[in-house]
Amino acid sequence: MNALLRYQTALLIGSHRALPPVILYAAWLAIGVQGGGPLLSTFGYAAGALVPVAAWLTRICVTNEPPAARSCVAAAAGPGRAHLAAVLTAAGTALVLALPGVLLVTLLSDPRSNDQRVAVPVLPAAVAGLLTALTCLLMGIAIGALSSWPVLRSAAWGVPASLAAALLLLVLGASPVNAALSGMITGSARGTVHTPWLPLAATLLLTAVATAAACALTSRRS
Repeated sequence: MNALLRYQTALLIGSHRALPPVILYAAWLAIGVQGGGPLLSTFGYAAGALVPVAAWLTRICVTNEPPAARSCVAAAAGPGRAHLAAVLTAAGTALVLALPGVLLVTLLSDPRSNDQRVAVPVLPAAVAGLLTALTCLLMGIAIGALSSWPVLRSAAWGVPASLAAALLLLVLGASPVNAALSGMITGSARGTVHTPWLPLAATLLLTAVATAAACALTSRRS
């Protein structure tokens, strides 16, 4: 698996296809993360962008190889393991984006409630912000895994499906992502930190199931 991860990482870096989602996330932070903004709600703002960004990175990683190269790697390592390595590479890349985002918000934002009357403890808030980012990141990975080959073979269907799924999961109240972000927003209004353990656990389960299903389907269709 280490060799597969190195191969997928080198392929992603060499293709330069990761630049658009990286630039999108950087622009999102540059626009919305301003000095003196409320700490908790800014964490939510930064984390929300990771859903479409992680989905985009996943689509890139699982479709990055030419068909002939993908067949060779699948024959050598197994199609399921090869596909898993691509998904893990996308997750690692998204995590590399998320960590500086959390740090930037921690350094620039005001650790108080929206009305600036209640102080917010920085370390618990940073932990909650990181877990919220992980929740959004993992949900984006699940979306990307289910909206790409081999689940959806055509980009004409996969791209709009991933965008629609990302939007729905951000706004639907039953979504773990929405629950985590809502906790940050309401916590910012009241000056209380809500650590999203339950949304993160639910998202971990959903992402594991989605990835396992995609890898199993890869083995059948290869």
